[in-house]
Amino acid sequence: MELQMLKPPTFPGNLFSLMSHHVRQWKSHNQFNFDTKLLGHRHIWKYSSLQRKNLIKNKRGFICSYTAEKDLNLQLSDARVIYGVAPALGHNQELHPESHLRVPAIVSALEKMELTSEFRGSEIIELKNFSPASVDDIASVHARAYVSGLEKAMDRASQQGIILIEGSGPTYATATTFQESLAAAGAGIALVDSVVAASKNRPDPPLGFALIRPPGHHAIPKGPMGFCVFGNVAIAARYAQRAHGLKRVFIIDFDVHHGNGTNDAFYDDPDIFFLSTHQDGSYPGTGKIDEVGRGDGEGSTLNLPLPGGSGDTAMRTVFHEVIVPCAQRFKPDLILVSAGYDAHVLDPLASLQFTTGTYYMLAANIKQLAKDLCGSRCVFFLEGGYNLNSLSYSVADSFRAFLGEPSKASEFDNPAILYEEPSAKVKQAIERVKHIHSL
Repeated sequence: MELQMLKPPTFPGNLFSLMSHHVRQWKSHNQFNFDTKLLGHRHIWKYSSLQRKNLIKNKRGFICSYTAEKDLNLQLSDARVIYGVAPALGHNQELHPESHLRVPAIVSALEKMELTSEFRGSEIIELKNFSPASVDDIASVHARAYVSGLEKAMDRASQQGIILIEGSGPTYATATTFQESLAAAGAGIALVDSVVAASKNRPDPPLGFALIRPPGHHAIPKGPMGFCVFGNVAIAARYAQRAHGLKRVFIIDFDVHHGNGTNDAFYDDPDIFFLSTHQDGSYPGTGKIDEVGRGDGEGSTLNLPLPGGSGDTAMRTVFHEVIVPCAQRFKPDLILVSAGYDAHVLDPLASLQFTTGTYYMLAANIKQLAKDLCGSRCVFFLEGGYNLNSLSYSVADSFRAFLGEPSKASEFDNPAILYEEPSAKVKQAIERVKHIHSL
């Protein structure tokens, strides 16, 4: 996710209007009192009486509270998709590509395309009742010194407005970054809880999607990196093991950049298989094809760098010849996905040429893979994606794939802008990774 100076993306008028409306609406009631109290092992936000009133009155919003498991099971009895929203509106640096507009753009597109509960009833559920991750949750992946240091840095961020917390990304922090990062990780944990709870009562639980930021897959155990603060997917994987006894977790990362933080967190762990496809030579320069894990974890990391220009044909081949056999051999109890949409041909930060249709294919095939291997237990986590048009349309088409509905990619994709994929180089990379991993 390396930084370049970008011009703000353009939008159709109606989509931009909807997105701006949601930013204003979230900001109007998203003024948190950052004092917390402990409920069980999880933190719950405390609001003033006025803030609670505003939260109750708003139709949409970022609500963190406790929901009884019985009520949750009732809500999920017919659900096919469940998603959580943590937009981190206070975590924002002007002109930074990892913008506070990203999640609102997605939500606006979902509403525009009638992919919310307002239009679908109980088929699509927005999980509004979730608590932030606890410090213990974060410390299952990250060093406690980093977590406490970031919390203490909030005073300085409050005084200065914004501070740099990692230079190579760059990754910044504002006065709300710590709490909003806890909320992002908490949304992922809550979706794992929801999907697992539903899987106990039905053979086809809903697929989860955490529409969250800051992203997480670059955040290393000792600190932030590459726009990422806490490793949301990694934290959810450890939580699933600890809280639900789901020992074997399969993580698929199709962001255009290597998920080096997730890679490092589980590099010697045989019970978590990390599989990353990413553009060869892109930030942060890790994820070489011979990086396969170490010690007991040797063989449980698979990195497949793809040559620039790789697109839909390459990714379809990778899925069927690499991802499927790896997952079948690993036999996971849960599949988690670092869903980066920055490999899209229109994205400004890299040079793969995925399309909206590529993301539909990935979502549909991963859904089927989870159904075949782990009782349909699967949660997606938003990572990269910096062209707000391609990001929001691609996420919306992923929702259609989860629902088993036809793709609308043809309404957005323009085949005329695509160029020939480097098929010989792609084949060479695939054959090499298959040989290394005996596929």
